[in-house]
Amino acid sequence: MIDIMSVSRNYSNNVTALDGVSLRIAKGEFVFLVGQSGAGKSTLLKMIYREEKPSSGHILVAGFNLSKIRRKDVPLLRRNLGVVFQDYRLLPDRTVFDNVAFALRVIEVPRRDMRRRTLEVLERVGLRHRAKSLPGELSGGEQQRVAIARAIVNNPAILLADEPTGNLDPETSQEIMNLFCDISFGGCTVVVATHASNLVDVFRKRVVALEHGRITRDELRGAYASGC
Repeated sequence: MIDIMSVSRNYSNNVTALDGVSLRIAKGEFVFLVGQSGAGKSTLLKMIYREEKPSSGHILVAGFNLSKIRRKDVPLLRRNLGVVFQDYRLLPDRTVFDNVAFALRVIEVPRRDMRRRTLEVLERVGLRHRAKSLPGELSGGEQQRVAIARAIVNNPAILLADEPTGNLDPETSQEIMNLFCDISFGGCTVVVATHASNLVDVFRKRVVALEHGRITRDELRGAYASGC
């Protein structure tokens, strides 16, 4: 599903974000990426959804070779991916329904199907009753649920989340992580970059630790810190 082979990412200011990273993630796996700020977690996610290109190495995602993919085929790749960010990235002047439906509108899903699928996914994240609300009328946890609904409304094969609980209280953070687990149980591959050590320790999924752009640990049913 995701195959990263000897990938490095160097920037012009002599900063190395990733240094020879190799990682394979199978269909349906749930993986936590952990490490300090600057360890390379966000850069690795950006490589997977092709916002950035590697300086060297190869990446295969959902059957696409990202080293050879043509610009016009990047949208096809992204139809297989859902991405959730820490800052939600919702359209403030659109309703909850419209924020989620937007992901279907851009791929020209018929109006009837778009409405059905949008309401179904809002029901799944517990927000169907908020369909007509604006983002500013929601709590942080509710906004993140809208962002998750938008990310999964197209039934992606892979869900990527970059610090999705960073702005949330502990109880809401656990609810969000429970939702990710539910999505994973449905067969979606889930990769979550996080600093939330308490959540990593509770959920005990596969843990891949990064430090200075290198993988230092890859552990099934792991904890945030080594040896815990």
